[in-house]
Amino acid sequence: MIHDYKVLAIIPARFASTRFPGKPLVDLGGKPMIQRTYERVLAVGGWHRVIIATDDLQIKTVAEGFGAEVIMTRSDHVSGTDRCAEVMEIVGGDIDYVVNIQGDEPFIEPAQLVELIAGFASQAPILTLIKRIHDEETLFSINTPKVIKNAAGEALYFSRQTIPFLRGIEKSAWLASHVFFKHIGLYAYRADVLKKLSQLKPSPLEVAESLEQLRWLENGYVIQTIETQYETVGIDSPADLEKIKKMGLV
Repeated sequence: MIHDYKVLAIIPARFASTRFPGKPLVDLGGKPMIQRTYERVLAVGGWHRVIIATDDLQIKTVAEGFGAEVIMTRSDHVSGTDRCAEVMEIVGGDIDYVVNIQGDEPFIEPAQLVELIAGFASQAPILTLIKRIHDEETLFSINTPKVIKNAAGEALYFSRQTIPFLRGIEKSAWLASHVFFKHIGLYAYRADVLKKLSQLKPSPLEVAESLEQLRWLENGYVIQTIETQYETVGIDSPADLEKIKKMGLV
């Protein structure tokens, strides 16, 4: 399927982080996090190019050390999407889709990327993954964005709060009463759409929830969701790192 398209796989990586400075370079079982993410992406095969996009020389040096292609980007980007748009402009050429893989997803399943790529056939402007929620900790965590979608699988809204709200039902019974989905921050953009997204200004809902995808919805862009059965383990803080070590993943 991927061979039918010219696809850029871009891994944005920032050294600066409020909750976890230097996160892309943290050691995970003898390899930096960014290398593990890169290797997972590379395992899919068929990409036009796989590029690590960063504004940090330390990340550039480490990434080139394990053989990755690196493109230095501006330091004033507020999102990974904007960084991807700059890389696409630098690369040039006739690109069909750009896939944005967050650098703090070292355990992403290559199969999830395959699921996302399968959605290209729909010609959707933006594609992303969602997963059904099965536990209350995830359901009520404000650190896990939730999504609601329409009958066609198009996202209606994303929120850090639990959505939808189940009126008249005790929260302990919510999981048994409704199907909830969490959002997995993996995106694919049609190249023509990515150029336009990078020109949009921050929107009120985006600022309120601190979720960039709300900017796209507020400006009328369709985000097609694809349900995955694969779990992802992202690393947002040092506490997450310790949790992963206890799980025996590294």
